[in-house]
Amino acid sequence: MHRVLVLPAIIAAAAMKCMGGAMQGRLWPRDDDERRKARDAGHDLGRVLCIDDLVRGDNVFFCATGITDGDLLRGVHYRAGGATTQSIVMRSKSGTVRMIDGYHRLTKLREYSSVDFDRSEDPNAEPELPPLP
Repeated sequence: MHRVLVLPAIIAAAAMKCMGGAMQGRLWPRDDDERRKARDAGHDLGRVLCIDDLVRGDNVFFCATGITDGDLLRGVHYRAGGATTQSIVMRSKSGTVRMIDGYHRLTKLREYSSVDFDRSEDPNAEPELPPLP
């Protein structure tokens, strides 16, 4: 079974474990070739996998940053000279949940990045500070 096929379940299990939740699932091959590969790798396709099968241990970290606005996180918003982001960071062992509002100055990013971040007509324009949440 290709690891990329079970990756979304592992990411979801990490988030659920950090929140004290539970989940169950099964491997679900998309075609006969995937089914054969899963069986050849020793996977039992009828087995119900629990959260601890997907994410072992009790010191799990989960983090996510919004790309577009959603119910949980705001997405990336570009402003003059910069961008704002919002992220969530969780840890299962402590139960800590952090919401992080970030401001990224494009003048600093421009110093070391090969990406052209300059969306302003004036490359010397001072960045506008983001509003406080």
